[in-house]
Amino acid sequence: MVFSGLLFLWYFLPIFLLFYFAAPSQWKNTVALVGSCFFYAWGAPEFFLFLFPSLIIDFYLVRLTNLSIGSLQKWLYGLNLTLILLLLLIAKYLNFFVGNINQFVQLWGANGIAMKAIVLPIGISFITFQRISYVIDCWTKKTAPLVQFQNYALYILLFPQLIAGPIIRFNEVAAQLINRQQQDTIDFKLSGFFRFIIGLSKKVLIADTIGVVVDGIFEMPLGNLNMATAWLGIIAYSFQIYYDFSGYSDMAIGLARMLGFRFPENFNFPYIAQNISEFWRRWHITLGNWMRDYLYIPLGGNRVSKRRMYFNLWTVFLLSGLWHGAAWTFIFWGAFHGLFLILDRLFLIKYLTKLGKIPAMLITYFIVLIGWIFFRADSFSDAVGYIQQLFSMDLGGIVYYVSNKFWLVLVVAIVFAFFGLLPKMEKKVANIFANAPNTRMLLLKSFLAFILGSYCLVETMASDFNPFIYFRF
Repeated sequence: MVFSGLLFLWYFLPIFLLFYFAAPSQWKNTVALVGSCFFYAWGAPEFFLFLFPSLIIDFYLVRLTNLSIGSLQKWLYGLNLTLILLLLLIAKYLNFFVGNINQFVQLWGANGIAMKAIVLPIGISFITFQRISYVIDCWTKKTAPLVQFQNYALYILLFPQLIAGPIIRFNEVAAQLINRQQQDTIDFKLSGFFRFIIGLSKKVLIADTIGVVVDGIFEMPLGNLNMATAWLGIIAYSFQIYYDFSGYSDMAIGLARMLGFRFPENFNFPYIAQNISEFWRRWHITLGNWMRDYLYIPLGGNRVSKRRMYFNLWTVFLLSGLWHGAAWTFIFWGAFHGLFLILDRLFLIKYLTKLGKIPAMLITYFIVLIGWIFFRADSFSDAVGYIQQLFSMDLGGIVYYVSNKFWLVLVVAIVFAFFGLLPKMEKKVANIFANAPNTRMLLLKSFLAFILGSYCLVETMASDFNPFIYFRF
């Protein structure tokens, strides 16, 4: 069940909201949890049977850890984190590790390990990060352990962010899980509905339209690609993944506001970044913040020697790549970004600053584009072959049919992606998504949401199923 699907839009969401809004305040968490369990079990019933008991173990291990002292407390803390990571390793990476081991031993004529492939549970990476956040935040005393299991289960399973984020750290919503009556207002709900429709429009009207051409180009044999077609494919993909993922984040943030939750922002005009370090402060913000606070800083952060700091930085992004997917392409993508983050600190930011804002932005965007090839390609060799086509000097025209609708949508996508270059535009966009300051603005946003929402429904009914890109992570 996806946010942009007819099943969700026509059936699940209206019925769920009807029960949620009608429920007394003391029952809202129960309604939200039941709805969220149904939402996840619909798409992954087998994994849900393993996930829910593991949440019970988390909850009581954290409470037991909080009541313990000395070495027992540390042992319970380590056990909890180990169990969480073990589930991730088995569910997401066991196929990858066994496959690579088999390839290696078969080179020497030995038989590989026979194993039935494990189906990747949807949203496992995001669920794991939030479980770890709860364990660590309670361990470091940022927040106290929850008293009711229902509230912990709701934190992990709350359906707006369950599949593809944003990654919500426990300390960010701990108080909201207990009481969010201050945000239970009509204005707050309507601002959430407006944000949801903006995200739906990004996904349905922009990302899905661009994605048809992207998929067609990347499915072509490399020998049939020429330079112009290859550049069109990767440029279009950069906007497809941006509007697809930021669209999901907008929808999640909007749905959360409709339920009275305030989620952190996840995107802020990433393609206007003037270096890779800035790009990661604007792209998938909650992942970057999570990696910084729960991995980079515990490894020593900026308090260690420069050599160790660079190693830690590269390690964090290598793991970030592995977090995105169990494939060498993702690992290389993470290492690629980690390398440029190190180069930024060594000399690259100073060099780009001297070039000026626009040249620095274009160079950064070019680096990001090259990285996206490894993110999108099916294999490492395909990614290398695609890069070769980018610089093949085969100057023929585009060899893939592209409709006028695609060109129009691509232009719109480019304009809005770089809108942040205008003076004070970042602040203005934030104000648009905030609560309406007056009745006139509230009515205007509601009318715009109705028009865009209606158009999205029409497009959804006429198009094929197209899941969010980040669902596979």
